[in-house]
Amino acid sequence: MSTDDRTSTGQAICETAAGGTYGEQMMQDELGTSARADRFYARQMCTRLTPAMIEFVERMELLFIGTSAADGSCDVSMRAGPPGFAHVFSDGKIGYPEYQGNGVLASLGNIVENPHIGMFMADFATDLIGLHVNGTARIVSDDDVRLAHPDLPAERVRGHRAERWVLVDVEEAYIHCRRHIPRMTPVDRGREWGADNPARKGGDYFGVAAERGFARQ
Repeated sequence: MSTDDRTSTGQAICETAAGGTYGEQMMQDELGTSARADRFYARQMCTRLTPAMIEFVERMELLFIGTSAADGSCDVSMRAGPPGFAHVFSDGKIGYPEYQGNGVLASLGNIVENPHIGMFMADFATDLIGLHVNGTARIVSDDDVRLAHPDLPAERVRGHRAERWVLVDVEEAYIHCRRHIPRMTPVDRGREWGADNPARKGGDYFGVAAERGFARQ
């Protein structure tokens, strides 16, 4: 992505996001944190990704996503890949590829019913800092994304092409403080990104299938 795609001036437009939901304001009033929350909104809440946020996203290997169905049923999941697998299309749009999984499609199913999505990334190794990105999601085929964005990097996961993408229009972006983020040391490991062998994906780690009488795979 070019600098011109991000902002016209090279500087991110970081407008202050609105001051939280009604529920947030209710709890802030009840617990006496309104002034502290207002300072946070004024100092840290953005409606766009700043250049520093974009750089952060481009080196992340792990993404947590939160979605909910129309009835409020929630699901939290994770996505992973090589650094930069989550792609910043502009300071107002971020996307991540969807690969073949267990076939349940819980996150995508929720997005069909309710496009609101929460995303969280953290640097557990060096900076010990996190980034929240909340917005509105839509599901787009890999072919359509690449047609609209011909400069999109070639597939990063060997032997495992993305079937579709989730594109998110950014509504909020803000820091997660480092106080309670644990430090973790990255360790090299061999990853068979394209493998579809149940044993290699964890098998029946929690013993649920065995308890229900299914044969070990």
